[in-house]
Amino acid sequence: MPTPRFFADKICPVRAKRERRKEARPGELLAAALDLFVEKGFAATRAEEVAARAGVSKGTLFLYFPSKEELFKAVVVENLGGRFAEWNDEFEAFEGTTADMLRYCMRVWWERVGMTKASGLTKLMMSEGTNFPELAEFYRKEVVRPGHTLLRRILQRGIDRGEFAPVDVDHAIYAVVAPMVFLMLWKHSAMVCVDEETSLDPEKYLATQAETVLYGLTRPQGAAA
Repeated sequence: MPTPRFFADKICPVRAKRERRKEARPGELLAAALDLFVEKGFAATRAEEVAARAGVSKGTLFLYFPSKEELFKAVVVENLGGRFAEWNDEFEAFEGTTADMLRYCMRVWWERVGMTKASGLTKLMMSEGTNFPELAEFYRKEVVRPGHTLLRRILQRGIDRGEFAPVDVDHAIYAVVAPMVFLMLWKHSAMVCVDEETSLDPEKYLATQAETVLYGLTRPQGAAA
């Protein structure tokens, strides 16, 4: 039997379309904000520009996000911070070696974040974080700390299983973070980090960096535990 919503849509298609549009608005605003924050930076982006790009009024934007700061926080959670539950579930379910897990982690990071516009949020925070300490702390809480915690779990898994040599995990995670940060700077800085005569394949670069890290972590054959 058709639902009441079905009859409402048939009777008043304009109202039904308006309601569906209203439901989609937060996502449209977040997408527009991500585009502008990455293109112009946080300070230079104006709320009315975000609203215009999303096709709504400035007042409508503030119905969903009371300030530009809250809008930025929502963009960070939507594109980065909110994904750690999924990534931790993948960690729990992974059945291969820890070396393969680390390779997978770096490759998937590029596919899901590094090659997308969301990677520009990291460059933005690196360049503007000192001017907006509250946002910088929010970014550390939602992105940096969960990311480092996940990397610690990966490295500690390898150590506990005897696959990796015992290392200072708190510092070893930066050996994994560094090539990711480099790629984000390369992508969002007109690629000036690389000689224009040299072609950089991000996937090959990360695969090479993963092997470099792993050869430094893997316990040599026959070495004492």
